[in-house]
Amino acid sequence: MSEKNLTERDLACVWHPCTQMKDHESLPLIEVTRGEGVWLHDTQGKKYLDAVSSWWVNIFGHSHPYIADALSEQAHTLEHVIFAGHTHEPAVRLAERLLALAPAGFGKVFFADNGSAAVEVALKMSFHYWHNKGETRTRFINLSNAYHGETLGALSVGDVALYKETYAPLLLESIVVKGPDNYEREAGETPVEHARRRLQDMRQALEAHADDVCAVIIEPLIQCAGNMRMHDPEYLRGLRALCDEFNVHLIADEIAVGFGRTGSMFACEQADIRPDFMCLSKGLTAGWLPLAVVLTTDDVYDAFYDEYQTLRAFLHSHSYTGNPLACAVANATLDLFEQYDTIRANQKLVERMAQAAAPLAEHPHVADVRQTGMVVAIEMVKNKQTREPYDWKERRGLHVYRHGLEHGALLRPLGNVVYWMPPYVITEEQIDWIAQLSREGIDLATRN
Repeated sequence: MSEKNLTERDLACVWHPCTQMKDHESLPLIEVTRGEGVWLHDTQGKKYLDAVSSWWVNIFGHSHPYIADALSEQAHTLEHVIFAGHTHEPAVRLAERLLALAPAGFGKVFFADNGSAAVEVALKMSFHYWHNKGETRTRFINLSNAYHGETLGALSVGDVALYKETYAPLLLESIVVKGPDNYEREAGETPVEHARRRLQDMRQALEAHADDVCAVIIEPLIQCAGNMRMHDPEYLRGLRALCDEFNVHLIADEIAVGFGRTGSMFACEQADIRPDFMCLSKGLTAGWLPLAVVLTTDDVYDAFYDEYQTLRAFLHSHSYTGNPLACAVANATLDLFEQYDTIRANQKLVERMAQAAAPLAEHPHVADVRQTGMVVAIEMVKNKQTREPYDWKERRGLHVYRHGLEHGALLRPLGNVVYWMPPYVITEEQIDWIAQLSREGIDLATRN
């Protein structure tokens, strides 16, 4: 009997995320053996340009030697230690550096191990803060089309039915307010005007519910899993003012948009605001190890500072909290930002992405081409004039995905939205090539 190949072994025992496993009866798994820079290599000797940074995490590409060396050095020193009652240099150094980089006013860093967990921490911390202040607040406000993760608390403040609908009976009931999605602007309306109009919806919600609301949560500038919908920084400025006026917290979920993805180190910088909680993950370790943090203020921290026996303590933990290996990798990632002057260097790539994407706006089945920093999204529609969408069950994006794989690129659309979210080490020529493959894939996807 012949030995099973890797795919056969996988399908016999592994359940993959965000996947209908039946798809792999006709769509082969890519058997990846190694990564280098923007490239992933498979068992057949073929390579694929990772145009989505492997779910938006590998910001400096794969197997960066500087990060590898930092990980190796830390692995020979301290791999892990309980973070309750103990500390270590990599975690303290990382916390110090993040506070120095983030908008002024943050005072403390709480460690977690993935993005959804960071959102859970922020939600619980906000609720518990008001509890410690003697106020009973139990609700949160989120925007329409929001996505904040897939644990139950994070799902509760999301609004993408594909992820949330099945689990609705298990979730908290949030207050959903219409978001400032630029794709939904009225004719002749500027992004700033649209943002200000949508702020009136938030004002009405806060006028009605502020006394019961712990926090408003938002993905600054880009709703990534919500089909890469984008909004103007004006909304963030106005939202910060409203949260101050009505005395509720503001949670910024920068898990996908932090660390240079929007053109600044953190998206909130573009509105010159500081939220009360900022959740970070993904690019924090450049795709090497799971790690997340929540930055918050001394005011929040002080509300929990008391004798241990009181109910004021924030008793939330993860076994791998503050893991030294992950912290060492995160510190190496921040080193690379400094060494490469990444934010400035990325401006040329941002411009090239804009140039490469612009012609796609003329496609008869493309309703919108949008960009924020190192993110480009192309919205495929059934009717360009009316913007009538394709039925998501038709899975038009699958044609783009298959075409990309056939020609050596990893393009994984969100429904009918093709997007580029490449590593920062991509070249201008590679951007042009990704644009060409996208055009060809969109042609195939919209042929009938």
